Amino acid sequence: MSSVFMGSVALRRAVSADAAAAADVWLRSFDSALPTVVRPRSDDDVRNHFRDVVVPLRETWVAEAEAADGIVGVMVLADGLLSQLYLDPDWRGRGIGDRFVALAKERSPQGLTMWTFQVNKPAHRFYERHGFVESERTDGSGNEEREPDVRYLWRP
Repeated sequence: MSSVFMGSVALRRAVSADAAAAADVWLRSFDSALPTVVRPRSDDDVRNHFRDVVVPLRETWVAEAEAADGIVGVMVLADGLLSQLYLDPDWRGRGIGDRFVALAKERSPQGLTMWTFQVNKPAHRFYERHGFVESERTDGSGNEEREPDVRYLWRP
């Protein structure tokens, strides 16, 4: 299994044993960053989805921190789609998201697309800083949260 080590945080492909911890990072991050967005899935549904779908069937990466003794970030890629990038709230601002985006670009050198909610202004700034350009806004009717969102594109 290959890992990309930098400091005390390693980025590596997720394995089945990581599913619960990755789901918990997703839950903490979502609740912290998006307090006004209503989640259509219960915590248990999210954990089951990570266990049954995300980790075994998607290109799922985790950030593992020695200091935290576990998973502090998760990123999911799917055919040029950066479908998820979530960090534990206590681990934001340490360059882990930057490393995940660099890895996503390396894995999808032809370009990437991703969605974020319109209310998530910090995410807009983050992705724009990494060269993503807004390409579409929707009323949210196409996502399960029914929350207005923004599609971003990155092209090399």
